Amino acid sequence: MSRAFRTAFNLSLPVLGAYWFLGITYGLLAANMGYSVWIPISMALCVYSGSVEFIALTLLLGTFQPLSAFVMAFMVGARHLFYGISMLDRYRGAGWRKPMLIYWLSDETFAVNFSNIDRMKASGNQFACYLWVSALDCFYWVAGGIMGYLLGTSLGESILRHLQGLDFVVTAMFVAIFMDDYVRHKATHLSSWLGVAAGAVCFYLFGPQQFIIPTMLCILAVLFVNYKQHNP
Repeated sequence: MSRAFRTAFNLSLPVLGAYWFLGITYGLLAANMGYSVWIPISMALCVYSGSVEFIALTLLLGTFQPLSAFVMAFMVGARHLFYGISMLDRYRGAGWRKPMLIYWLSDETFAVNFSNIDRMKASGNQFACYLWVSALDCFYWVAGGIMGYLLGTSLGESILRHLQGLDFVVTAMFVAIFMDDYVRHKATHLSSWLGVAAGAVCFYLFGPQQFIIPTMLCILAVLFVNYKQHNP
């Protein structure tokens, strides 16, 4: 168990940097908007979807429109459907851990758990590794939100202007994970280039707000055809 934890902690360190920056920004924003500390904490634990949580802070201050909120949350989080499909084989046999692995499957957790299977198997208990990565990532996010809220209540708006552009840290983290996987796993080069090409084309055709789901569908279709060709 300790070996699995050490492996998971080392693999989750890039997420720690990203989640603390974003979590602190989220907590600062919640404090600046006048929310009680329990609102960002409860949303971080129960919603656990950074994009939706930022949107929810604004939605809760406006007219209550549950249908619009549901549609917005579903569209923003729809990419997790594809993450779940990709992890079906990885999480098979996880036993009692599976509900927590499903609940804690964020973008960054998916990236770490999907691309480091060899190191997790080498730890002696890959399912424990999966679970520790998932739990640590959730802890990073919640801890960052609490830290941000406390900073926001003590420093107010004086610190907000220094945090412009920090959300780019998540983009930088995904680029680093992509390059690491590309260098270490030659067998996945086709999937890597497919993701880049499909993302670029769908971004051009559908725009920055609607390109994610078409991109995922294109990738899924191409990989399915490729699988059928090699496994008739």
